[in-house]
Amino acid sequence: MTSPRNILFLMTDQHRADTLGAYGNELAATPVLDELARTGARFDRWYTPTAICTPARASLLTGQAPFRHKVLANHERNVGYIEDIPEGMFTFSTALREKGYNCGLIGKWHVGTEKTAGDFGFDGPDLPGWHNPVDNPDYLAYLAEHDLPAYEISDRIRGTLPSGGPGNLLAARLHQPVEATFEHYLATRAIETLETYAAETHDPGKPFFLALHFFGPHLPYILPDEFFDLFDPADVELPRSVAETFWGKPPVQKNYSAHWTFDTMPIETTRKLIAVYWGYVALIDQQIGRVMEAMERLGLVDDTAVFFTCDHGEFTGSHRLHDKGPAMYEDIYRTPGLLRVPGQPAGVVRDEFVSLLDCTATILELADIDPKQAVDSRSLLPLVGGEEAEWDDYIVCEFHGHHFPYPQRMLRTKRYKLVVNPDSVNELYDLESDPDELLNRYELPEMKEVRTQMIRRLYAVLRERGDNFYHWMTSMYDVGDVAYDPTLSGLDEATYQGARRE
Repeated sequence: MTSPRNILFLMTDQHRADTLGAYGNELAATPVLDELARTGARFDRWYTPTAICTPARASLLTGQAPFRHKVLANHERNVGYIEDIPEGMFTFSTALREKGYNCGLIGKWHVGTEKTAGDFGFDGPDLPGWHNPVDNPDYLAYLAEHDLPAYEISDRIRGTLPSGGPGNLLAARLHQPVEATFEHYLATRAIETLETYAAETHDPGKPFFLALHFFGPHLPYILPDEFFDLFDPADVELPRSVAETFWGKPPVQKNYSAHWTFDTMPIETTRKLIAVYWGYVALIDQQIGRVMEAMERLGLVDDTAVFFTCDHGEFTGSHRLHDKGPAMYEDIYRTPGLLRVPGQPAGVVRDEFVSLLDCTATILELADIDPKQAVDSRSLLPLVGGEEAEWDDYIVCEFHGHHFPYPQRMLRTKRYKLVVNPDSVNELYDLESDPDELLNRYELPEMKEVRTQMIRRLYAVLRERGDNFYHWMTSMYDVGDVAYDPTLSGLDEATYQGARRE
């Protein structure tokens, strides 16, 4: 890369890959994102490092895996982990500012509680929290400026908790026009920022990084009529994993299903929820379209790389679950990932295992900054360019808890997925014969060789990375030879003398 390049980073929250036409949904209303895929690169094995908002977003900002940056849970459900990125830790935004970039972030931050996006060099309104902050002063000023009605909802959809109380709100009808939605507001603020940055880009040539982070399609799905009713629930094909029995699986999954009240609602309610979720994606696609039109009007298209991805996926009834949580299924770990770079070929489709983490090194390389500072990240530019590149044939993901501490590690290869659950049964899925991950094959005798290979491979990767989860595996599983005393009995005479000799 010989000169800095503008970057537009489009991000959603809790977004399934199968909601986009580009990923095979024939009913999807996503023409803008489908066009981005058609004119750029689509990644078919794009994963989040962890399916929880704050840790995933902290990984994007730092280029570090969650176990390394240690911001491991959302503030709203924090169970004792740190809540802000430690002082002095590398962030790509600081590097871009030092390079002379304008940096803006419009929308969801959710990377910390004490530190805001502004503390990391981003321009834009402070919009804290996990859901659309409809009481935010800047949003209320936007409504007043355009004489738009205030937020009001009806037709709430929710189940019943095991305690007998009302479950979490899953969806509702919004009594505002599209122009008053928080999504339209965010796109408007992004366009205004683009206009400011564009003037400085052309004269005196100051590049920009602008992130537009929507809070949706995270639940609850709250939409105006046009999008709440956009899809007929009768046209929705239910995911095969609604047949989940939880047999042979960690009990926490069944408990989580009860927490999300799946079985207390008719199956037709699940169809409606999926239809509304698709409508939410369509609304966001429409607003992204407004931003892309502004890019064209401002003459920025030919010098601006455009990313689209999200922090993690969403269950929407798959495995009789909603939201995300302690279950490392494809629904919440595999996400959409699109990238268009000016001058690179169109219509590229890649099947390498890549990660949200890899965006960090890619952003740095686009800006002609050393990407090695993003230590767990690797630039995607060779793949975008259609090059042959040596790439890992696996991905490792992690989870540390949300409503409660719950450590997990996952190894995903092209055919198999291993999930290690220290408190419970492990999981092994054959994604070739069981893409819906309904049958846990971990204990099947015929899977012993695969199980051993996967356990040893995960152990080796975690140990190489310095993820101390591997200590648990050393004592519990057949991980092969180890080069240290797994009992940590440092006062044993032989161990002590051996340590002194070293």
